[in-house]
Amino acid sequence: MKRIIISVLVLGVFLTPLTVPPMVQPSRAQSPNAQSQEVEKLIRQAMEQQQQGKSQPAIETWQQILSIVRQLNDLTTEVSVLNRIGTVYNNIGQPKEALKYFNQALPISREVRDRYGEVLTLTNIGLAYDKLGKSTEALKYYNQALPIWQEVRDRSGEARTLTNIGSYYQNTGKPEEALKYYNQALPIWQEVRARSAEARTLTNIGWVYDSIGKPEEALKYYNQALPISQEVHDRFVEAVALNGIGWVHYRIGKPEKALDNFKQALAIWQEGGDRSGEATTLNNMGLAYDKLEKSKEALEYLKQALKIRQKVRDRPGQAATLTNMGLAYNNIGKPEEALEYLNEALPIMRSVGDRSGEATTLNNMGLAYQNMKQPNKALKSYNQALEIRRKVGDRPGEAVTLTNMGLAYRDINKPTDAIKNLEDSIKITLEMRSGLQRENRQKFLQANNLTPIALTSLLIDQNQADRAFQWVNIATTVDLADYTRLINAKVANPQAQKAIDEWNQKNQQLQSLRRQLEDKFSENLSRQIRESEAEVNRQAEQISRSFPEVAELFETKLKDIAQLKASISPGTVVIQPVLLTNAKNVPNTIAIFVLTKDSLNVKKIAIDPTEFDKLITQYREQISSGLTSDYKDTGGKLYDILIRPVEDKIQAFSPKQLSIIATGKLRYIPFEALLDKQTEKYLIEKYPINYLTRISTRSSPDSKLQSGILALGNPVPRPPQDLPGSEAEVRNIAQLFPGSPPYIGNTATLDKFKTQAPRFPFLHLATHGCFQPEGCQKLDMKANTLLFADTQFNIADAALLGLQNTRLLTLSACQTALQANSNGEEISGIAYVFERAGANAVMASLWSVDDSATQELMVAFYQNINKGMSKAEALRQAKLSQIKISPHPFYWSPFILIGDAR
Repeated sequence: MKRIIISVLVLGVFLTPLTVPPMVQPSRAQSPNAQSQEVEKLIRQAMEQQQQGKSQPAIETWQQILSIVRQLNDLTTEVSVLNRIGTVYNNIGQPKEALKYFNQALPISREVRDRYGEVLTLTNIGLAYDKLGKSTEALKYYNQALPIWQEVRDRSGEARTLTNIGSYYQNTGKPEEALKYYNQALPIWQEVRARSAEARTLTNIGWVYDSIGKPEEALKYYNQALPISQEVHDRFVEAVALNGIGWVHYRIGKPEKALDNFKQALAIWQEGGDRSGEATTLNNMGLAYDKLEKSKEALEYLKQALKIRQKVRDRPGQAATLTNMGLAYNNIGKPEEALEYLNEALPIMRSVGDRSGEATTLNNMGLAYQNMKQPNKALKSYNQALEIRRKVGDRPGEAVTLTNMGLAYRDINKPTDAIKNLEDSIKITLEMRSGLQRENRQKFLQANNLTPIALTSLLIDQNQADRAFQWVNIATTVDLADYTRLINAKVANPQAQKAIDEWNQKNQQLQSLRRQLEDKFSENLSRQIRESEAEVNRQAEQISRSFPEVAELFETKLKDIAQLKASISPGTVVIQPVLLTNAKNVPNTIAIFVLTKDSLNVKKIAIDPTEFDKLITQYREQISSGLTSDYKDTGGKLYDILIRPVEDKIQAFSPKQLSIIATGKLRYIPFEALLDKQTEKYLIEKYPINYLTRISTRSSPDSKLQSGILALGNPVPRPPQDLPGSEAEVRNIAQLFPGSPPYIGNTATLDKFKTQAPRFPFLHLATHGCFQPEGCQKLDMKANTLLFADTQFNIADAALLGLQNTRLLTLSACQTALQANSNGEEISGIAYVFERAGANAVMASLWSVDDSATQELMVAFYQNINKGMSKAEALRQAKLSQIKISPHPFYWSPFILIGDAR
């Protein structure tokens, strides 16, 4: 497992002290002409000295001016001069000295009721406390200053203060609050046409969105900042925006694009002589090349970054780059060279007090020792890393190190220790995963894929099949919970929804804090993270206890295997194939679990993951095109891998029902069309088949309604959304159920569906559904929506439809459940969303089917339902009758039943 120290340049608080207004000159009535002329002369002198960077002479000159205005008893000017002196001290890094002068100015400004002088002083006190690292004190003064800026109608001062308050919340892990203030500042900068400040604020907003896992939003703001900074020739902000854009691209897995942006930023840093920015960008370029597996280029840029950081004496940056170089050498199989750099980084990490970085370096040293076949030394380094990571509250890092320790114990044949460490790692990842945003989730799953695969494989090898399935089942459930978060699915109970929304907000804050800890360690931040984690976990447990219907969204504990098996219906055999592939140092296999109410068996079969993936893709293409007969050979090969190894177990139970839990790309193929080449029978010819999203101990109540159907079709009878064939389908189906009128065209509204749905056990929607994350441009439909005559309904709101009496929801239109990504999560995810909304089962199509075939299958299915058959048997018989007419699986196999088969 890799743990990388990454440097990213971001734009923080507006710490540039506010410009002091023109000096208030003593009037001739107040002082002799000679003194007035002397003050004017000294002011010009002090200003010139400041412009020339002569800070100490400038302070001495301002002190002379202060002495004269005090003799004249000109209190308003005294406030201004005191602010000038304090500002110079703040600029040269002496905020404590600056505070002495600001604190003198504040009571005088209040005494003479100089509101502008007062607000200027309050703001400068805040800036000084910010430089001292006392951000809470700074916030107190910013909050006092804000209403006064508004009172004196100084929009620029107001915007600067709003930005500084936003930065406080950004730096203390409260991104929502930060955005609130940044979004107030932004329109003011636009109003006063302060384009450079506008660009800086846009960049800050981009950074916040990136920190809470919203890369698309981050890019939007970075991309707005970039042209503005170019327009006003603010090269610093331009480089920061480019680096931010590159960083987002790096994080979302687009290193090529990241490199383009980093290269542009690099040229600006070099042009302006900003060595710190140059080193940061060179470091990030090295990371991007490492991600592209171009180790030579990665090391070249990391070495350049290291050289600069050594020259400018940037010790923390130097340690980070050394650690990254160590990791790069480790990745190309040179652990000895890796150790050289890591050993150089470690004492620097310790000397600068970067405990998080120290733990990362020790963890990577363990990886190097492990690659050198020195597991005991590896474990020593891992244990040191683990102790630090637990102390500082680095939970992601703790999970990484526990996994590495588990693999090390496995390699020295200590399976008990290996299993304990791997399980502890997964428990942490499950706790964290529930709170991740979409982009972070994808990155997180990629980074943590090894652990569950290694654990499941090891448990099976140790004859602990029950324990292995417990972990498989919770992983399957968490996948589904992830999908509901991905589309932001709602729950019916408003109190539960409110609790979930509050929990999500706290989780975003926790993510932001973790990101800051990675960027820069501090004891205070570490303590804050531990407290936040405890609160988030406590709140999750409370929600699960108070609202059992949403407990799966927070599931981190294993379900008792006896309870899981007890939830399986009598006469049912459950099959779940699990791919254990593409994990380093774990043999590539597929584990096939076979469960009944009373038993659990598992068998591992060695496979080539690349060839297996090709086989699934090829089979899907063959049966979804209807143009080739090659599907028989391909389906036969898949039957030999997925069914034949456990066929004796299946046959021994003489099942009345075969339930499949498909994961990954296996969700894209209908198992009923797998062909037994020995008997020339499809699997559907042997058993009724349904699909389960997971095994759940929570049962759905049976519908009290026995008969009747609500059928809607072709709600928008015009291109591109016209479905003319669905009208006959809906009419024919409705005729089978007396008292069930069809709703077609402009009568097929969402309001009609909501009103009528509670009256019918069967709901049939012959309408378009778009479940592709980027939307369906050809249909002019948004992502995750169902088409009605009056609106596009977001399935995230499915819980609000009132489906508690629904035995079956059928989605029969051509665009339903089409492939949206390589994981197939949208197929089981859609079913899971509607299951949670109250539907006992969902029927959907895996690919587009012509209208006549759909109509024939659906009519036959509902006729069988009227004969008293179970849903699974009714669909099986409908498919068997279709096979006689159209043997190719293209016509009869795409509709699958997910959920309760009864």
